[in-house]
Order: sequence, then C-alpha cells, then structure tokens
Amino acid sequence: MTHHVKSMLDTYPKDLGGVDKDKLAECIEACFECAQTCTACADACLSEDMVAELTTCIRTNLDCADICATTGKALSRHTGYDANLTRAVLEACRTACKACGDECERHAEMHDHCRVCAEACRRCEKACDELLATLG
Repeated sequence: MTHHVKSMLDTYPKDLGGVDKDKLAECIEACFECAQTCTACADACLSEDMVAELTTCIRTNLDCADICATTGKALSRHTGYDANLTRAVLEACRTACKACGDECERHAEMHDHCRVCAEACRRCEKACDELLATLG
C-alpha cells in the first residue's frame, strides 16, 4: 500500500525543525488507521445481538476515532507549529487509544472486530509515545 504521508513531509517547503520525519509519518498513518478501525468497530458493535453490552465500547470507539482523526490532521500541519499544542494533542490521543484498546480487549475473545481494533489502538498509542519522546 502506498502512503503519501512521508512524500508530503519530504516535499514540505520549510524546515520541520528537527522533527523525526519517520516517527511523524508513522504517527500520522497510525492515527488515521486507528480512526478508521475504531469507526468500523463501533459500527460492527452496533450489529451485534448483544449491543446493549457494548455501549461503553461503542462510545470509546467513537471518541477514539474522533481524537485520532483530529490528531492526524493536526500533525499534518506544520506552518506556525506550536510544540506545546502538539504535545497536548499527542497525549490526548495516546490516552484515548489506551482507553479504547483496554475496552476492546475486554471483548476481543467474543468479537474479532474488537481484537483488530485493540491492535490498531495499541499501534497508535505506541506511535504517539514514540513521537512524544522525540519532541523532548
């Protein structure tokens, strides 16, 4: 699969200020992938016969999807960069991914979509951690 995230970072006309481009690209990709996976998991939960038992999972999925999408968008913008805002957004995303991953893991044995979602959340949580570590 071709991702244009790295290509766009490489063609940015100004200096990115020492940000690790590989970690940044990985985090942006993980955010958008997690947003899509969480949205799909919430939808799959709504299709389950036992939907009432999955309300917390659905809510957590939708919150995580919105936060990941917002984080991916914010990380894609570099003009007028604000390191404090970037850190706050990454920390919020990491927190949302941890909560959603934990919730989906509770249902993973019974629902494969929750297992897949938990994996995407863990990948995004890790990508946020790794990018945060490079920001100092």
